Amino acid sequence: QVQPVESGGGLVQAGGSLRLSCAASERTFSSYTLAWFRQAPGKDREFVASITWSGRGTYYADSVKGRFTISRDNAKNTLYLQMNSLKLDDSAVYFCAAHTSGSWYDPSAYTYWGQGTQVTVSS
Repeated sequence: QVQPVESGGGLVQAGGSLRLSCAASERTFSSYTLAWFRQAPGKDREFVASITWSGRGTYYADSVKGRFTISRDNAKNTLYLQMNSLKLDDSAVYFCAAHTSGSWYDPSAYTYWGQGTQVTVSS
């Protein structure tokens, strides 16, 4: 059982930056492939980025490629998402999740989820 906790969300102007964090107390957190998803009101939860347990493999949705960077610090049991050049369309609740089986871009492949952190981008 892993219980991730996200933080770092908030209100930011378009073009600005935010850094999200996701931490878990369980040491096993560092052994999972981890990902960020987001969900805007009335929309399905969508894949944002993922990172392998070693940190060597990273994958991004086309919509965030070149603007967002996923990283992790296994010594701190923490996952990060650096978000730059934020757009209005980036507004959503952002979730971190630990992958168990299946396609890494599919939410159903992730068993352990945080409660989410709200990111709101204003014009």
